[in-house]
Amino acid sequence: MTHFLREQDLPIWLAARPWLDVRSNDEHTLISYRLGQALLRIHPDADASVVLPAILMHDVGWKKFPPEQLAAAVGPNPRYPELQRAHEIEGVKIAAETFARLAIPGLQVETILAIIDGHDTRKKAISREDALMKDADKLWRFTGHGVATIGGWFDTPPKETLAMLESFVLPSMLTEAGTTMAQALIAEGVASAFMTDLLHIEVPA
Repeated sequence: MTHFLREQDLPIWLAARPWLDVRSNDEHTLISYRLGQALLRIHPDADASVVLPAILMHDVGWKKFPPEQLAAAVGPNPRYPELQRAHEIEGVKIAAETFARLAIPGLQVETILAIIDGHDTRKKAISREDALMKDADKLWRFTGHGVATIGGWFDTPPKETLAMLESFVLPSMLTEAGTTMAQALIAEGVASAFMTDLLHIEVPA
């Protein structure tokens, strides 16, 4: 199944994977990668060779912190908000070491590291590539996998999780394409969450 990834990105994924076995970050990263490819098809002017490696490496820094703190580092009322910045700093260190070891010809290392450094805490994009990476990262939250994972962190059912995402995450999308994709995923998620209720609705006599 290596065709899932671009050939030039496979070594980066293999190097990133050992750092991503916390907080479902491995699955999150692969879904975000494909969402990033979808965004790149809408924005062919953006450089995929920056966006996609940045997606693969953006969350490697989370493994540096206690697993029991990770879910409480995000959300509307985080208990460890400092970890959002800390995981970016650690992620840049890990990515820089990884890229130096891989020595991939032509890889725009400094540009990619600049995107990883601030992918969560920097609210405005420094480039089109940064905006697409950020939107791909956030779009995962609206997917079925994202809703189930986040619901597990906060012990919230899908309806409540989707409402939280619509209120707090949707307004932060940086591209029109990302916003549209998020709205479509919300529509599907809400329909699925209410499916049982709607299929068994009683019509008043």
